[in-house]
Amino acid sequence: MRKATLIYNPLAGTLNLDPLTKPVADFWRDYGWTVSVKPTQYAGHARELARKAAQAEHELVLAAGGDGSLGEIAGGLVDSQTIMAPLPAGTGNSFAKELMLNNRGGLLRRHALLKACEKLVEGRVQHIDLGCYNSSEHWLLWASVGVDSYVVSHIEPRSRFARRLGSVGYLGLGTPHLPRFPGMRATVKVDDQVFNGEYLMVIISNCRRYAGGKFLLSPKASLDDGLFEVWLFNGRVGWGIYRYMAIMALGRHLNHPDVQMVTGRDITVETDPEMPFHRDGDPAGNVPLHCWVKPGALRLLVPQTVSESLFTQPGVPFR
Repeated sequence: MRKATLIYNPLAGTLNLDPLTKPVADFWRDYGWTVSVKPTQYAGHARELARKAAQAEHELVLAAGGDGSLGEIAGGLVDSQTIMAPLPAGTGNSFAKELMLNNRGGLLRRHALLKACEKLVEGRVQHIDLGCYNSSEHWLLWASVGVDSYVVSHIEPRSRFARRLGSVGYLGLGTPHLPRFPGMRATVKVDDQVFNGEYLMVIISNCRRYAGGKFLLSPKASLDDGLFEVWLFNGRVGWGIYRYMAIMALGRHLNHPDVQMVTGRDITVETDPEMPFHRDGDPAGNVPLHCWVKPGALRLLVPQTVSESLFTQPGVPFR
């Protein structure tokens, strides 16, 4: 029988995931898989569990959690033959929305995880890029420095109660920190180009959506093109993030005079004052931040309904 591991974050999203894991495991068992169920217990545990599954030659890891948990699991599976199957179980589920896995209503519908499984089992496997940083760490979606990482560093890890409130709780916790953002001057090196200025945010993106999937940041990005989209948002005052949120919601950031986008493979960010950065929505340290692309480093299971424009290479049928 084929072997799979179900890794889930009990604290993710707005519902208690513990009772939802058995139906998911049973679904895959009905398709001939043996499934080991592993809850995470601390930061970084998902990465460790994924690495152990790959070392044990499990063919599939079912990754139930938010974007941060998916990023950890992807990092544990890097350069392995084990396939990651993403299941939307977080607050925002940005990546699930990008892959057209997130049902409207999210986990307020308790059948959302099973619906995702039904799509994935008929899906295809794609090789996608990962981001690397600080010599040996990895990220799946984005790394960012600026007002967003400043807020993330002050509110994460959130309490279980705050997570239950979803995006409303996130905004409630984050908004009081915006006036305290000190501003930053940044030097951003993108391959052989250097940019200097006062930036509100520097977002290094490996995908299309941002901020829980609410904004289509990079509408033409591919997950396997070996490139980052690096977004430079001019500004100094923390409240300016709301202006940019409105601009992004309307798609006007693509040609806005205060926004610049460049593509590259090797990125370095330094700031004054020293700023924190986040990866996939979780705090990850302070600058300097050095990122580079690791092409085709993850085998990802995606549904057949996903946009083919997300990939430059064809996938392989899962079954």
